[in-house]
Amino acid sequence: MGERKLGRATRDAYGDALVELANTRDDVVVFDADLAKSTRTGKFGALRPERFFDAGICEANMVGTAAGVAACGKTVFVSTFSAFLMCKAFDQLRMAVAYPRENVKMVTTHGGITLGQDGASQMSVEDFALALGLPGVTVIHPADDPSAKQLILQAAATDGPVYFRLGREKAPLVYEADHEVRIGRAEVLSDGRDVTLVANGMLLAASLDAAEQLAGEGVEARVIDVHTLRPIDRETLGAAATETGAMVVAEEHLTVAGLGSVVAQTVAETCPVPMEFVGLHETYAESGQPAELLRKYGLTADDVLAAARRVLARKG
Repeated sequence: MGERKLGRATRDAYGDALVELANTRDDVVVFDADLAKSTRTGKFGALRPERFFDAGICEANMVGTAAGVAACGKTVFVSTFSAFLMCKAFDQLRMAVAYPRENVKMVTTHGGITLGQDGASQMSVEDFALALGLPGVTVIHPADDPSAKQLILQAAATDGPVYFRLGREKAPLVYEADHEVRIGRAEVLSDGRDVTLVANGMLLAASLDAAEQLAGEGVEARVIDVHTLRPIDRETLGAAATETGAMVVAEEHLTVAGLGSVVAQTVAETCPVPMEFVGLHETYAESGQPAELLRKYGLTADDVLAAARRVLARKG
């Protein structure tokens, strides 16, 4: 398996999207929690300082204030690290954003374990579980720079709360710049009849690499990017389960209450098939180099490949 070309980090796409919004929309307001350089929201602040607010290390206050601004008719973005927003401000997200369905876009960065050396206190391994626990909130995890920017701009153009997880590290390029992705529509990146590999974020490129190795073994793998966990693309997943008869779900998250759980529920309701799950199994991670952490915790192309072999054996 050859090395995939690295693009920029998905957080860099966020900075570009905010620059575009700063230049085209006068209703967009951005909040940050003392991490504007890391989250890239500082690009918006430099252009529109009158619509940019640094709340300091007060995530709950930031969310409550942002919800109030949204209630006045603005499109509001709030940003900090994924773990900080979901774990420190969940009550405010629940009562001030999700319950009244305010137009707040929660675009978080440094998601998953690939933020590396910062360690477990800053690694979000449960953020999808928390975000999916907020009724009515769209939940999105893009895989690369081109798709991230498109999805952020689409979110800005639609009403209602949205949660994004973006990453710190440079991400392998999956999409060409002119490939259109849409919120709520899963992308079939390679076709196959033997097994389906479902992934998002950093695990999407790993799944594509696993599919290439499976092809060398005579196994046709369908690879699907489910960048939108809610609303889930039931039609694409149902068709994949029906047509391939086996499925692997890979994610940089706990194996419970994230992408795997949503996909499993969808498949159980449409066409139950044997499934395997690649993710963090009942553990936090530790500080280390991103690539080393992915290997240690079983989140590589080799791990997806092994899961595909196991599920194919169960398929018979």
